[in-house]
Order: sequence, then structure tokens, then C-alpha cells
Amino acid sequence: MLLVAVLATAAWLADGLLRPVGPQAQEQFVLLRPGSSARHVARDLKSAGIIRSAPAFLAWHYWRGRPTLKAGEYKFDHPAGAREVYDRIVAGDIYVHAVVIPEGFNIFDIANAIQAAGLGSRDDFLAVARSDVSLIADLDPQAPSLEGYLFPDTYEFTRTQSLHDIAAAMVKRFRQESRQLGLTADFHRVVTMASIVEKETAVPRERPLVASVFNNRLRRNIVLATDPSVIYAALLAGRYNGVIHQSDLQFDSAYNTYRHTGLPPGPICNPGRDSLQAAMQPANSGLLYFVSDNNGHHRFARTMEEHSRNVAAYRRAVAASR
Repeated sequence: MLLVAVLATAAWLADGLLRPVGPQAQEQFVLLRPGSSARHVARDLKSAGIIRSAPAFLAWHYWRGRPTLKAGEYKFDHPAGAREVYDRIVAGDIYVHAVVIPEGFNIFDIANAIQAAGLGSRDDFLAVARSDVSLIADLDPQAPSLEGYLFPDTYEFTRTQSLHDIAAAMVKRFRQESRQLGLTADFHRVVTMASIVEKETAVPRERPLVASVFNNRLRRNIVLATDPSVIYAALLAGRYNGVIHQSDLQFDSAYNTYRHTGLPPGPICNPGRDSLQAAMQPANSGLLYFVSDNNGHHRFARTMEEHSRNVAAYRRAVAASR
């Protein structure tokens, strides 16, 4: 009878640990939350159909000396035995969500990317970006939000990380880059200027020239008159629909640089390294104007007369392209 019991137990363990079970046609995700006991982990895996037997999984866990079962989200895309599943969880083979934040993304764009990656809702991330300014209080006490300090990069996050953790990782990346650039003071002005430069041109060699135009206008107390700031004002007001209207140019917002002189109250996007460098070291020029050449670049001018000729050339180029 003892032999029969031993054989029966061995057969039960073999079936529970070795016979594959799990998804057949599509991948399945299981989130094991931090602080979960081994019993809870086994129960969650059994409920999800990833293992055959929770008791067999626990028995194997105790036999192995009860190592730490790593919390996280796990992706299962083929049938597997419980021992394979167990080894993955002990190793912490968790699934990460890649989030690509291009240069020039604002907090609204980032919130959409976070939601698309399944890491949280857009509105919840926006709430974090607007409220967790303590993350940058030492850099920019004036900052109205985390805008400008969520550094563009490709990140890998897990669903066990909070939205605060995600924002903090982006701020940490900004700190690393700013130190490498030698940015140690006047963060508010530099990052705000860099965000405008980032939105105005995608051509790296033009960025110091664009920064010089805005610096020269600031020195002469001329409005910056930059469309991206108008768009940002409309975004903040929930009124932007993809097109700038005349009413947007007249909209009374501190971010409307057609109506108000000086820099806006804060950054209008999250600039990359080149734009930060341009804001720190703008070109030495007498330039006051620039306009698109309708070919991905800009024409710069020192006088209104020269600028008017460039605008006329731009309009001819647009008409010809039609």
C-alpha cells in the first residue's frame, strides 16, 4: 500500500509538473502582484489555466527551497509544464512594455503612448504629469507640470510600476542628459526655450539659428509669435482640433506668444538633446525672422523686408506643390 501511495503521488506530481498546459492559439498575460504569497501565485496561475495543479506547483516550490517568486507580468504563448513556468517566475522573466517617446512629444502625446502600451489611462497619466512637480522642484520651482522634463527615449516598463514610477524614470533620464550637457542652472528658461526650438524645426543644424532668433526677439521685447505655443495653449484649453484658427491666435492664454511677450510660463513639449544644446548655446546672429521653405528647412532673415521676400517664396513654393 505504501508503494502504491508513493507511485500515485509520483504520478500526480508528474502530471501536475510535466504535462504541458496553457494557451494554444494566442498569447496570454498573467500579472503577479508584488507581495503575493506562493499560494496566491499558484492560485492565480491555475485560474488562468497556465498550470494544471496549484498543490503540485506549491510542492515543487517547497522542494526547491522556497526561492523568491518574482512579481510582474508574464507572457505565455505556448503550452508548458509547471516546472518551466516555475523556473521563469523564479528567474523573473517578466514581460516589459516598450514605450517610444520621440523628441517633441508633449504630455498629451506621452499620455496617449502610455495608454496604448496598456500601462494606465491617459487621464491618470496627465494627472500625474500635472501634480508630481515635486520630482523637479529642485530644478525648476516654477514648473507648472512635468512638461519638458520627461526625456524622449525608448523605455521599457512593467505593469507593476505605477504611473508615478513611469514619470520618475523619464525625469531621471532628463537629469542624466542635462548633466552630460552641462546644464546646471536656469532650467526653466533653457528647457522652455528648447521646447519651442524642438517644435519649430526637425533639422539639427537649424536649431541654434532658431534659438538665436527667439533670443534676439526676447532682447528686443518683440513677441515670439510661434505657432507651437498657440497650439499648446489650445491643447491646455481642450480646444485644439488639429488646425490653428484665427480665434486661437487671439485666445487669451499666457502660452499665446502672439499676444504676450517673453517666454511662455513653461515648456510646450519635451525637447531632445540637440534642442537643449541649442537653447544653451544659440548661434551668434542678428536674425529676427524665419519661415519654412516648404522643403523641410527654413529661410532666415534679419529684416522685415528680407523676411517678406522669404514668405513670398514660401507661398510660391506651396502653390507650385499643389
